[in-house]
Amino acid sequence: MEPESPALLLILFATLLWFLATTLSRGKSPPPSPTTIPKAYPVIGSVFSIAANNRRRIHWISDILHASPSSTFVLHRAFGSRQVFTANPTVVQHILKTNFPVYPKGLTLNRALGDFLGQGIFNSDGAGWKVQRQISSHEFNTRALRKFVETVVDAELSGRLLPLLAAAAKNKTVIPDLQDILQRFTFDNICKIAFGFDPEYLLPSLPLTPFATAFDDATRISSERFNAAFPLFWKIKSLLNLGSEKRLKEAISEVRGLARRIIVEKKKEFQEKETLDTLDLLSRFLCSGHSDEEFVMDIIISFILAGRDTTSAALTWFFWLISKHPKVEEEVVKEVMEKDAAYTHVYDEVKDMVYTHAALCESMRLYPPVPVDTKEAGEDDVLPDGTEVKRGWRVAYHIYAMGRSEKIWGADWGEFRPERWLSRDEVEGRWKFEGVDAFTYPVFQAGPRVCLGREMAFLQMKRLVAGIIKSFKVLSEVAEPEFAAYLTSFMVGGFPVRIQNRT
Repeated sequence: MEPESPALLLILFATLLWFLATTLSRGKSPPPSPTTIPKAYPVIGSVFSIAANNRRRIHWISDILHASPSSTFVLHRAFGSRQVFTANPTVVQHILKTNFPVYPKGLTLNRALGDFLGQGIFNSDGAGWKVQRQISSHEFNTRALRKFVETVVDAELSGRLLPLLAAAAKNKTVIPDLQDILQRFTFDNICKIAFGFDPEYLLPSLPLTPFATAFDDATRISSERFNAAFPLFWKIKSLLNLGSEKRLKEAISEVRGLARRIIVEKKKEFQEKETLDTLDLLSRFLCSGHSDEEFVMDIIISFILAGRDTTSAALTWFFWLISKHPKVEEEVVKEVMEKDAAYTHVYDEVKDMVYTHAALCESMRLYPPVPVDTKEAGEDDVLPDGTEVKRGWRVAYHIYAMGRSEKIWGADWGEFRPERWLSRDEVEGRWKFEGVDAFTYPVFQAGPRVCLGREMAFLQMKRLVAGIIKSFKVLSEVAEPEFAAYLTSFMVGGFPVRIQNRT
């Protein structure tokens, strides 16, 4: 038998297995109860249940976790692979803080996303991650960068987004997909913040720019790699340069090619002037002595990924929720109008928008931008709830399930109620924000890897909410949208809306 034969037989077997699983899942028999731990078979694990629930993977795992006494269970994948899922805050703290060194991002994620993200901060571990974390943490805490973010967001808001909404209100036209508009807004913003490049994605013609399209495709296909039931499939396709893997290579070439050209131009400018006029992250990295092109490029691409889809996802669901909850909308409008009259400085205005902040937190509790985050056990371990973990197992904390857990949030977990985050100041009678610990609400991660851009994200979101809501009313044209995700969440089928002038 030739050396390639065992691998070929394995590929054929896996292909047949997935074909049978997906074919049988389309039959007339009802799917297994979503609240029971799926049955596992020798060699193939729970492949039939995984295939049957492939389109509702996030909701299916969430249902199982809610039914589990410990809010943790082990999913058996094919060929002996295991994955632990949890919605238990104590376990999350163990993974993200107490036993942090044992739970890196791991090889599975690094291999799936490495072609796109390289060794960027969101795809690296160990010493490489620590260096990037220290550099990035310093830059994110500067007043100059915060001021630059304010300027960029305000320019995109007043110059592109608000005129587009005003035209829709004037012409009484339906915007087919506000989600797409918000993605364009945040993409322009984060590209300008990250490396001083304006992709002009939110022009009135809503162009399909090559860079934005390539970034979308690279994100989607990399996510499909990571969530693949049989990773061997994408590895073979990559080797043969077929289908989605061929497109991934093209998309990555487009993204990294443009990033490299911008870096080269800025390095040349820096050498000529010994300083850079712009305040974007790339310029700041170069000015502080970090000139390795691959190193800087990996960091910048990672920040674009983190800052684009997460923020637009949060805003999409926020506007849908307030369109369905007029009392919450009234409170947000009232606060926005009061702060707009009281402040002249943007940062002071949004910092004091306590009710809006709570409404955004409540929206992300129900519809988190990143519904699941995964680590990989570097050694054998036992979780606080007694679950045994073996070296190499993937361990995922399910943020979507945690936000909808009655054990955590009480019997009214399904209600959109910003007041759960607030208390009244008895002396002044104003709202006071009451946060919860990051391990109960890990929307921005927690522990040593807690999100560096959290404050930047809230600044951008509250500024956009204030800008829109004081002038316009967003009316949803969709009753019950479907929640799904690649690396980040999105509203399936888009978010059609009508825009009305508020005055």
